Amino acid sequence: MKLRLAALAMGILMWAAPAVGQGCAMCYSNAAGTTKDGQRAISRGILVLLVPPLGFMTVGVGLALRYGKKRDEEQLLLSEERPVSSLQL
Repeated sequence: MKLRLAALAMGILMWAAPAVGQGCAMCYSNAAGTTKDGQRAISRGILVLLVPPLGFMTVGVGLALRYGKKRDEEQLLLSEERPVSSLQL
């Protein structure tokens, strides 16, 4: 299972690799033409725009995992409480 997950992650990363080089030439030349302070401001702006979606996704995945674990524990408790003879087929 872990090998399959690692292979899937590697495939996704390699599939997205060509997209990194696709930048707007005009944007790149404008950013390169700014002063060092301007370039630092652009870099900080990118980070500021990246943090909220990354935070929301992290919280969402965390809540989903927590919900799944809680649901699995409840199902395990219910299956232990019910005797086998009372199960309906």
